Amino acid sequence: METQRILMRSLAIAVVLAAVIWTTTAQYHKTDPKYSCCTKVSTSEVTDPIISFRMLKENLPCVKAVIFETERGEFCSDWRQPWVKRKIRQFLKDKPKYDET
Repeated sequence: METQRILMRSLAIAVVLAAVIWTTTAQYHKTDPKYSCCTKVSTSEVTDPIISFRMLKENLPCVKAVIFETERGEFCSDWRQPWVKRKIRQFLKDKPKYDET
């Protein structure tokens, strides 16, 4: 009986610690723009001018996405959409190239 009680306490402590770590990590991702996270993506085409973009790898709760930054904010887009690839190609083509010499 004593062993079961110790086991239940240990399990309860483990669950509480896991919940604290989960919420701390999730909050950190939400507040630091370098670690912004997409939990869902849109298939709708971004029509605003694109300032920049970055790729986001799947790391639950984050999903794999392309994040387009515009003047109105960031948009999480489905990386599999043909228009996403087209927008990236166009952005890279239009981006000014600087000579480093």
